[in-house]
Order: sequence, then C-alpha cells, then structure tokens
Amino acid sequence: MASPVASEQDSIQPDTLAIDLRTAVMRTSRRLRIEATGDVITPGQYTVLAHLRVKSQTLRELADQEHVQAPSMTRIVNALTDQGFASRSPHPEDGRQIRVSITPAGEAVLAEARSQRTAWLAQRVARLSDEDRRTLSRAAHIMQELSAR
Repeated sequence: MASPVASEQDSIQPDTLAIDLRTAVMRTSRRLRIEATGDVITPGQYTVLAHLRVKSQTLRELADQEHVQAPSMTRIVNALTDQGFASRSPHPEDGRQIRVSITPAGEAVLAEARSQRTAWLAQRVARLSDEDRRTLSRAAHIMQELSAR
C-alpha cells in the first residue's frame, strides 16, 4: 500500500520515505529489466555483460557479484559464449581459472539493450509535466549521491 504524498508542511519520516523509495526503485528496476531486455539476452545475461564491460572477471567473481552459485553463473556464461557475446581465456596468474571477457558482439547487444531501456523510460517521463520532470531530475541526483556514500 502506497503512502500518501505529504504536503509541504508535513514532516516525512525517514523510514516511511525509505520504504517508498525502495518500492519505487525496485518496481522501476524490475520493469526496466523485463520491458527492455528483449529476446536476445535475458536480464541475468544483461547484468553479467554489464559487469564484463567494466573488466574481465573469473566465474567466481561474477557469481559473487550476482549472489548466485557457481553452476548458475557457468550456465549464464555458457549461454553468452555460445551466442558470441562473451569469450573465455586462461587466467594469466592461475592456470586453474579462466577469465571471461565481453566481445564486440556483446558490447553491441549490451548497448542495444541499454538504448531500449532508456527509450522505454523516456517514453514514460515524456508524459509527465515539466514540474514532475524537474522533481524527478532532482530526485535522481539525490539518489545518485545517496548511493555513492
């Protein structure tokens, strides 16, 4: 149940605001994942490609970042390599491990998925009033600051 919007004079309790923000962020994130991933890659594959875009990693590093077990990450990476979106190479310091890297095709599919997500959200934002867009812009900057601390 959503909490009512507070008027300017009302004091907004931090715990109430935290619940509202968490709910809004999670619902928006879920919709972005579903609406704009497309048929080419799954939401989980998208996230792994985003991690690999930053740097190549081991299966264990990827599994830890995604909070999944190694066999689950192996399945995701296998699918990405089968599609040509990721590649495997020997680990330079530990011969028992492999490094997973994003390929140019993976970069392209990731860029397309990001573009679709941006377009989906931009369509919804375009329907808002100028005042609501300014409010969301300010909120976006504040949330970025919160998550950077």
